[in-house]
Amino acid sequence: MAPWHLYLMAGIYVVAGFMHFIKPRMYERIMPNYLPFPKTLVYLSGLVEIVLGIALCFGATRTLALFGIILMLAAFLPVHFYMLTSKKAAMGLPKWVLILRIPLQFGLMYWAYSYTLL
Repeated sequence: MAPWHLYLMAGIYVVAGFMHFIKPRMYERIMPNYLPFPKTLVYLSGLVEIVLGIALCFGATRTLALFGIILMLAAFLPVHFYMLTSKKAAMGLPKWVLILRIPLQFGLMYWAYSYTLL
Protein backbone atom coordinates (compact mmCIF):
# COMPACT_ATOMS: atom_id res chain seq x y z
CA MET A 1 0.00 0.00 0.00
CA ALA A 2 1.22 3.49 -0.86
CA PRO A 3 2.02 5.94 1.93
CA TRP A 4 -0.68 8.42 2.95
CA HIS A 5 1.36 11.39 1.72
CA LEU A 6 1.24 10.05 -1.83
CA TYR A 7 -2.55 10.33 -1.63
CA LEU A 8 -2.11 13.83 -0.23
CA MET A 9 -0.07 14.67 -3.32
CA ALA A 10 -2.76 13.15 -5.51
CA GLY A 11 -5.43 15.24 -3.80
CA ILE A 12 -3.41 18.42 -4.20
CA TYR A 13 -3.09 17.91 -7.95
CA VAL A 14 -6.75 16.97 -8.40
CA VAL A 15 -7.91 20.05 -6.47
CA ALA A 16 -5.40 22.28 -8.29
CA GLY A 17 -6.65 20.88 -11.60
CA PHE A 18 -10.28 21.59 -10.77
CA MET A 19 -9.33 25.15 -9.85
CA HIS A 20 -8.38 25.70 -13.50
CA PHE A 21 -12.05 25.15 -14.36
CA ILE A 22 -13.45 27.06 -11.38
CA LYS A 23 -11.20 30.15 -11.71
CA PRO A 24 -9.86 30.07 -15.29
CA ARG A 25 -9.31 33.84 -15.49
CA MET A 26 -6.85 33.70 -12.61
CA TYR A 27 -4.77 31.18 -14.53
CA GLU A 28 -5.13 33.07 -17.81
CA ARG A 29 -3.56 36.14 -16.15
CA ILE A 30 -0.37 34.22 -15.42
CA MET A 31 0.01 32.73 -18.89
CA PRO A 32 2.99 34.22 -20.72
CA ASN A 33 1.94 36.40 -23.67
CA TYR A 34 3.97 34.33 -26.12
CA LEU A 35 1.82 31.22 -25.55
CA PRO A 36 -1.12 30.88 -27.95
CA PHE A 37 -4.67 30.04 -26.88
CA PRO A 38 -4.28 30.80 -23.16
CA LYS A 39 -7.80 29.70 -22.20
CA THR A 40 -7.33 26.35 -23.93
CA LEU A 41 -3.97 25.91 -22.21
CA VAL A 42 -5.52 26.68 -18.83
CA TYR A 43 -8.20 24.03 -19.30
CA LEU A 44 -5.74 21.53 -20.76
CA SER A 45 -3.27 21.98 -17.91
CA GLY A 46 -6.10 21.59 -15.40
CA LEU A 47 -7.23 18.38 -17.05
CA VAL A 48 -3.65 17.06 -17.05
CA GLU A 49 -3.32 17.82 -13.32
CA ILE A 50 -6.57 15.99 -12.56
CA VAL A 51 -5.63 12.94 -14.64
CA LEU A 52 -2.13 12.74 -13.17
CA GLY A 53 -3.47 13.16 -9.64
CA ILE A 54 -5.94 10.31 -10.12
CA ALA A 55 -3.27 8.16 -11.81
CA LEU A 56 -1.09 8.48 -8.68
CA CYS A 57 -3.66 6.43 -6.78
CA PHE A 58 -3.16 3.27 -8.83
CA GLY A 59 -0.03 1.12 -8.79
CA ALA A 60 -0.26 0.40 -12.50
CA THR A 61 -0.14 4.09 -13.46
CA ARG A 62 1.77 5.59 -10.52
CA THR A 63 5.27 5.70 -12.02
CA LEU A 64 4.03 7.18 -15.29
CA ALA A 65 2.02 9.77 -13.33
CA LEU A 66 5.05 10.69 -11.20
CA PHE A 67 7.21 11.35 -14.25
CA GLY A 68 4.27 13.16 -15.87
CA ILE A 69 4.04 15.43 -12.83
CA ILE A 70 7.76 16.17 -12.99
CA LEU A 71 7.48 17.08 -16.68
CA MET A 72 4.36 19.15 -16.04
CA LEU A 73 6.05 21.09 -13.24
CA ALA A 74 9.05 21.72 -15.51
CA ALA A 75 6.69 22.96 -18.22
CA PHE A 76 5.10 25.35 -15.69
CA LEU A 77 8.45 26.98 -14.80
CA PRO A 78 8.14 29.69 -17.52
CA VAL A 79 4.89 30.79 -15.88
CA HIS A 80 6.71 31.40 -12.59
CA PHE A 81 9.40 33.45 -14.33
CA TYR A 82 6.74 35.37 -16.27
CA MET A 83 5.03 36.24 -12.99
CA LEU A 84 8.31 37.86 -11.87
CA THR A 85 8.42 40.09 -14.96
CA SER A 86 4.75 41.06 -15.36
CA LYS A 87 2.90 43.20 -12.84
CA LYS A 88 -0.45 41.89 -14.12
CA ALA A 89 0.67 38.25 -13.86
CA ALA A 90 2.14 38.82 -10.39
CA MET A 91 -1.44 39.28 -9.11
CA GLY A 92 -0.24 41.65 -6.40
CA LEU A 93 1.93 39.02 -4.73
CA PRO A 94 5.13 40.31 -3.12
CA LYS A 95 8.30 39.74 -5.13
CA TRP A 96 9.76 37.47 -2.42
CA VAL A 97 6.75 35.14 -2.71
CA LEU A 98 7.18 34.97 -6.47
CA ILE A 99 10.88 34.20 -6.06
CA LEU A 100 10.20 31.47 -3.47
CA ARG A 101 7.75 29.78 -5.84
CA ILE A 102 10.62 28.81 -8.14
CA PRO A 103 12.53 26.62 -5.64
CA LEU A 104 9.15 25.35 -4.43
CA GLN A 105 8.55 24.07 -7.95
CA PHE A 106 11.80 22.11 -7.77
CA GLY A 107 10.82 20.85 -4.32
CA LEU A 108 7.56 19.54 -5.77
CA MET A 109 9.51 17.84 -8.55
CA TYR A 110 11.74 16.18 -5.98
CA TRP A 111 8.71 15.13 -3.93
CA ALA A 112 7.29 13.35 -6.98
CA TYR A 113 10.66 11.86 -7.88
CA SER A 114 11.13 10.49 -4.36
CA TYR A 115 8.20 8.10 -4.88
CA THR A 116 9.88 6.60 -7.96
CA LEU A 117 12.57 5.30 -5.62
CA LEU A 118 10.12 3.19 -3.55
